Amino acid sequence: MLDKFIFHIKSNKIYIMEMVFFPLLFFYLESIYKIFALKNYFDFSLVYILISSIANGILLYFITSLFSKKSKKIVVSIFVSILCFVTVVQYVYYLMFYTPMVFYSIKGAGQVLEFVDMIFDVVITHIIVILALVTPIFLTIFVYFKKFDIVKVSLKRKVALLLGAICLNAIMFVVLLAGGTDYTSDFEIYYKTNIPNLIANRFGVFKTVEKDFTCFAFNQKVSLDALGDIDNHLIEDKNKDNSNEKDKNYEQDILDKERKNQSEHEVIIKIDTSPNVLDINFDELIENETDENIIKMHKYFATSNPTKKNEYTGIFKDYNLILITAESFSHLAIDKELTPTLYKMVNEGFVFNNFYNPVWGVSTSDGEYVACQSLIPKQGVWSFYESSKNYLPFTMGNQFKKIGYDTRAYHNHYFDFYRRDVSHPNMGYIYKGLGNGLDVKESWPESDLEMMELTIPEYINDKKFHTYYMTVSGHKNYTFYGNYIAGKNKELVESLEASEPVKAYLACNIELDKAMEYLISQLEEKGIADKTVIAMSADHYPYGLEKDEIDEIAGHEVENNFELYKSAFILWTENIETKIVDKACSSLDIIPTLSNLFGLEYDSRLYMGRDILSDSKPLIIFANRSFITDKIMYNALTKEITNLTNEEISDEYINAIKKTVSNKFLISQEILNRDYYSYIIEKEN
Repeated sequence: MLDKFIFHIKSNKIYIMEMVFFPLLFFYLESIYKIFALKNYFDFSLVYILISSIANGILLYFITSLFSKKSKKIVVSIFVSILCFVTVVQYVYYLMFYTPMVFYSIKGAGQVLEFVDMIFDVVITHIIVILALVTPIFLTIFVYFKKFDIVKVSLKRKVALLLGAICLNAIMFVVLLAGGTDYTSDFEIYYKTNIPNLIANRFGVFKTVEKDFTCFAFNQKVSLDALGDIDNHLIEDKNKDNSNEKDKNYEQDILDKERKNQSEHEVIIKIDTSPNVLDINFDELIENETDENIIKMHKYFATSNPTKKNEYTGIFKDYNLILITAESFSHLAIDKELTPTLYKMVNEGFVFNNFYNPVWGVSTSDGEYVACQSLIPKQGVWSFYESSKNYLPFTMGNQFKKIGYDTRAYHNHYFDFYRRDVSHPNMGYIYKGLGNGLDVKESWPESDLEMMELTIPEYINDKKFHTYYMTVSGHKNYTFYGNYIAGKNKELVESLEASEPVKAYLACNIELDKAMEYLISQLEEKGIADKTVIAMSADHYPYGLEKDEIDEIAGHEVENNFELYKSAFILWTENIETKIVDKACSSLDIIPTLSNLFGLEYDSRLYMGRDILSDSKPLIIFANRSFITDKIMYNALTKEITNLTNEEISDEYINAIKKTVSNKFLISQEILNRDYYSYIIEKEN
């Protein structure tokens, strides 16, 4: 009798230990990822992660309980190894690209392996954390199975395990529902979106993987039922009813200016303030369309507020345009002595004091996508590559090609990296990169200066040209021995009192400065520097630097959610009068701004950004759905609101902006998914 009692207690003890094993494993791995990758630990998301860890752990134990004792050891070992491996991969990937890895990226695994040196550096630098992540594998094999017997789980307990997992998920549902259901609510993010960074921060790495796998494997379609009213009253808020009065006041200001000019015997110029739109009959399109989602999109754009033409409309008409996305470029890289040409360009022409360059899911490629298409990237895919299948009439390449410009694009790394070999020709460019016609010296990274020297002769004699560059010299890792460009310019930064990564980063950007110096000298020699506009922004901030190194360059601790993404947008041509622009703006606004400046025919409603120089209200959108307007800064991670004015901000205004941001994410995704522009603009032959 006593023996049976002791055996019963021992069996229960082993059963309990086995039952808590997987929940503890999940929570252990999540905690390490949260502390060392995301670097935020003590917040309410711990509650979500704890509930999920227990629910997932119990479910996994239920699955293993279905196997025999002998098979169970093998199955448990496999599960533990997979969980640890997934966490290690996600940890290393996040440290490299500051975003969770998505399943779509497996298609480009070969390209990721080109960064093998950087992967190795990350692994070596963070070897202690990585060892901690793989330790459960060895503990399972050499301790767990050797020290403890495997008990057989009764049918009653199996049912209890399954019900327990279901109940915990129900508890999670209730907890999330209690927090509200607006677009930035935990409920909305958990059940209805696929935003890897936000899901990882709030619910952990395994929920991120689960959500991404579901979307990837089942190609989930998004409903447009949630698409709400937009700009007509959202950003303008309570000023909506006074919009006509504002227009009258603006027109009166123009008349007053004209009268003043008359009195001073100056030339009177009537400013056209009509909306920047194309002749698109949305009513007719809606009437003839049968696809309900396309109809909803037609209605969305039909009710969107366009931006107006203004005093800057067409001031660069017939100019050439050189558009540049510069790898890891930042205002932090600009120095009067080290980078004199960049310093000159950023302080002349249009000077944008509040420009932001948010990071998106696919780092460089998504950064290019935003700057070239004024659309928010779709999460979980390579949006630029996916767009190669679509009709893109509003890219700079296609717009300028339509009016007779010669249009070319160049990239000084491998031509097919991120499949630019298909995305860039589709934007209207004759495209060359390393391996298909651009014979730069193969190194890591390659030289921006050499790219300029090789490519400028190809277009500088054209009557009118638009050229696009994606540079690479500014790429990480920032060392003098693993980075060819940093080593090349090492002697120019050796005397600086700075850490080696900071010196190497600045050395990389000296190469970009040399490239700009050479470009301008060639334009001047040709006599067209004053008829050629250079527009340049970054793909993302220099995340190859550690946060403390960014603080080092900035000279203060940089705020993480907003200031980290502040950057420089250069818009320069020779002899241009300097114009200070304090209005907040972002890379989404580049293409609509350029379209207006060059007097191109475009429809401002069809971009997600706005013409910076118009009278439209600013709206800066970040990947985690934080945003900045002229009135507030909203941190979607902490839900903190910072008032930028002295006026009282209503809940109605805040909710309206949240809805606007949600709409822009959704509509951008569906423009890509449904090749929407082909429904409204007739394709050119």
